[in-house]
Amino acid sequence: MAITSIGTSNPLSLPGASSSGVAADGGDFGSSLAKLLESVESSATEANTAVAAMTDGTGDVHTAMLALQKSEISMQLTVQVRNKLVQAYQDLMRMPI
Repeated sequence: MAITSIGTSNPLSLPGASSSGVAADGGDFGSSLAKLLESVESSATEANTAVAAMTDGTGDVHTAMLALQKSEISMQLTVQVRNKLVQAYQDLMRMPI
């Protein structure tokens, strides 16, 4: 009995991110954050659209749940980035001059 591979999964990539850690478009950190927030907003919009389609009967539950989970993970990532930024700012403010 031969077992065939189902393929490799692509890792989650953020818009504007590259493997070198520098923004792909050469932008600064602020523009990277703005792109992250835009992607979170678009995933939330997609989730709302999928749920509305499910309740109308034109969409299926599977698509709506996938969109909701993607939106939730994006939001959790954004909250963790914010927490790290706040923590870094507080650490800088505690440093003696």
